[in-house]
Amino acid sequence: MSAPPRSKCMGFGFQPEESEHHFVVTVPGGHLQDVLIAEHVRFDANTRRAAPSLGVGIQDAKLRVALPRTKWDAIADEARMEFNRRLAKQGLPAARWKRGDNPVARLLGKELTLLAWAVEDADPALIHTAIKNWIGLAPEERWWLFTMTNAATGHALHGRNKGWRKAVRFALTENPVSDSQERQAEIFRLVATEEGKEEPPPRKVASRRKAAHARTAGA
Repeated sequence: MSAPPRSKCMGFGFQPEESEHHFVVTVPGGHLQDVLIAEHVRFDANTRRAAPSLGVGIQDAKLRVALPRTKWDAIADEARMEFNRRLAKQGLPAARWKRGDNPVARLLGKELTLLAWAVEDADPALIHTAIKNWIGLAPEERWWLFTMTNAATGHALHGRNKGWRKAVRFALTENPVSDSQERQAEIFRLVATEEGKEEPPPRKVASRRKAAHARTAGA
C-alpha cells in the first residue's frame, strides 16, 4: 500500500494543508528597506499573503521583526543552509530566499526570528558570533528561547531592545564562542540572569543533547 501523498510544500517547508500557522519573510526589491519577518496563524489560498500588522491585538500577520537589509544579508545564507539541511532530512525540497514573500514553516520561522532578534541591535562585528551560537543550539532550545522571548517582548517595535529580547542579543552575540558542551548552558544562564532568573528550558532538551553527544562519541 502506497503512502498518502505529501501536501504541497511552499518556501522553506511550509505545508498549508498540514498547518496554516507559518511565518513570512518579505525581502524588498531595494537594498535600503528593511526585511520583514511576520508570524501568520491563517493562510489564504487565494491571496497567499496578508500584510504584516503592528497591532498588539491582531491575531494574524503579526510583525515580529523589521531587520535592516545589511543585517539580513549577513544571516540569510547561514539560515538557508541550516534550514535546507533539516528539510532534506524530512524529505522536503530545498528552498532559497527570493525577492518578495517567502513562506517559512512555523518551527523554522521561530528559529529565524530568534536569530533576527539577536542581531537587530547588535554591533555588525558580532553577527558572526551570534550565528555560530545560534547554530550551536539544538532546535528545541531555539524554540524555547523564541517562546519565552515572544511572550514578553515579541512585538516588532515595543519589544525591541527590552527584557528577553535584549537578553537574547547579549547571550548570543557577546557570549564567547567555544567548542565546549557547556556553551549552550552558558547561553541559557546569561539569558536567565538578564531576565531575572526565569525558569530554565525543559530538562528533556539537555537530555536529548547529552544522548546525541554520547551517540556521536560512540560512533
